[in-house]
Amino acid sequence: MTHTIFIDGEAGTTGLEIRERLEARGDLELMLLGDRRRDVEARREALNSADAVILCLPDDAAREAVSMIENPSVRVIDASTAYRVADGWTYGFAEMDADQRAAIAASTRVSNPGCYPTGFIGLMRPLVKAGLVPADWPVTINAVSGYSGGGKAMIAEFEAEGASTAFRAYGLTLKHKHVPEMTKHAGLSRPVLFSPAVGNYRQGMLVEVPLHLSALPETPSVERLHGALVEAYEGQRFVEVAEIDETEAMTGIEPEGLNGTNRMRLHVFGDRGGEQARLVALLDNLGKGASGAAVQNLNIMLGLDEATGLS
Repeated sequence: MTHTIFIDGEAGTTGLEIRERLEARGDLELMLLGDRRRDVEARREALNSADAVILCLPDDAAREAVSMIENPSVRVIDASTAYRVADGWTYGFAEMDADQRAAIAASTRVSNPGCYPTGFIGLMRPLVKAGLVPADWPVTINAVSGYSGGGKAMIAEFEAEGASTAFRAYGLTLKHKHVPEMTKHAGLSRPVLFSPAVGNYRQGMLVEVPLHLSALPETPSVERLHGALVEAYEGQRFVEVAEIDETEAMTGIEPEGLNGTNRMRLHVFGDRGGEQARLVALLDNLGKGASGAAVQNLNIMLGLDEATGLS
């Protein structure tokens, strides 16, 4: 059976990446509007006739597109932040919980996770569920992404002739749009303190959570943190946990290390007898952090092997 797919916003960074992953597949037929993509009626027809729709639009445009869908059988994956904490939408992080895949498969409305939240939730949710980090703990996130995460405008800025910016901290108002998503889906009750940055490279990211172990209620060891992550992601194809022996031998992590993949690798650094730990997630902000995750969710929603088109 061939499924029809419409990418609304296929000309954007995420849309282009998703299209590239889908267009060579024989089990899918892409509905492409070309020059008619700004034609409201052409979009409306595509939104209501496709088996599945992937929205790669700004938040307000995504809400408008959803309001145009009247066919109840159309499955929707939204890559914006518009519905990531909304009632009636399933969060599209398949590895987040044991029953999350089933929830995604049964849903007609799935919100694709953000890139930074994917790394953070991947690190923190298992620790909160295991009781190692209290839900009301003041959690800090330090993260850096390649400039492709900022879309076409930022890509043009960093790739312009003579551009010299090496690194930039942003989100300085502490009101970044990912904060509600990260707080809710990590299982936290206190808003996280998020410190994002962009580096002068195209894609790839590191998401880090520092922890004072001696300040936590149970003073968990590095081994307990690591064990909770290993247990949470045992048997997963796209999320892996680096062995402690491996992390002890590491002298650094390159943010581009998993580019072009839908994988995420989690690391627990720290002195085994010490009082501090650094949790670090490595992923491609355009892979597991965006388009790769969207394709994975699409496969799950259509009843296909979730790794199809992601090898």
